[in-house]
Amino acid sequence: MLGGGAAERLEDWYTSVWGKRSRVRFEVAPLRDTAGAVRGAITIIQDMTERVQAEAARQESEEQVRRSQQELETLNRELERRVAERTAQLEAANRELQAFGYSVSHDLMAPLRAIDGFVRIVAEDDGAALSATSLAHLQRVLTNVGRMATLIDRLLELSRVTRAELHRGRVDLSALARSVAAELQQAEPGRRVVVQIAPDLAVDADPMLLRIVLQNLLANAWKYTSRTDLARIELGRQAGAQPAVYVVRDNGAGFDMAHAGRLFVPFQRLHGADEFAGTGIGLATTQRIIERHGGRIWAESAVGQGAAFFFTLP
Repeated sequence: MLGGGAAERLEDWYTSVWGKRSRVRFEVAPLRDTAGAVRGAITIIQDMTERVQAEAARQESEEQVRRSQQELETLNRELERRVAERTAQLEAANRELQAFGYSVSHDLMAPLRAIDGFVRIVAEDDGAALSATSLAHLQRVLTNVGRMATLIDRLLELSRVTRAELHRGRVDLSALARSVAAELQQAEPGRRVVVQIAPDLAVDADPMLLRIVLQNLLANAWKYTSRTDLARIELGRQAGAQPAVYVVRDNGAGFDMAHAGRLFVPFQRLHGADEFAGTGIGLATTQRIIERHGGRIWAESAVGQGAAFFFTLP
């Protein structure tokens, strides 16, 4: 530099005598007099360690962000692929359900109607010539045909509920329950049942599907209190529960909680047909509707101590 060289800059890693590793920048520039002659030099030494480390950290962070974005894009593509596959599977399942519904309503109901019709013709035309035992056999055939037709209707209802489009709206749960209870009372005017429905219960739900829920739960309570001297059925809301928990409670036959896992399984019944009539489809349908609304349903009971069915409708 003193011999006329140009200014220089050098930056490198150095280790001090006490072992500290540092990034150091040296800048050397000539000092000239008014005539331009070099009279000396000025040297600036800067510790660049923190700046270099910060830049390295920034680059590493940017690299991590870049990798994260790539991973996210990969995950999104995989998710889109899985959604497309699941959508295709659901569409195929819906087509199968529609085909099942058509098959049930046409291919299965037609033979049943034929059996019912021919049995009635035989009973009307040749009933006088038949023995009491034969007539009883024919009546059993008609009874079982009717039971089978009812079971098919319930299966179709379960199928429709599974794929029906939801139309949510504000529903007066109390008024809907009173309407269902009135229908039950009209069907059996001779029964004395105390029905208590809490006022001002309102939910956001599909009104048509919610009516099915109440019909199934209240009809169950109505049925299983049929052998109770003073039957009581209640619809209310649990105090302080969030989200809101609604309950249909009765003082009827009840059931053993050891078998509660079968409650919502199609065709599974906890009471025999000789005790209480039924198809084993109603509670399964109710659970499907509640779950389609994003809620859940469960029950508590004891034999001879009635039953309580709880459900949520977020």
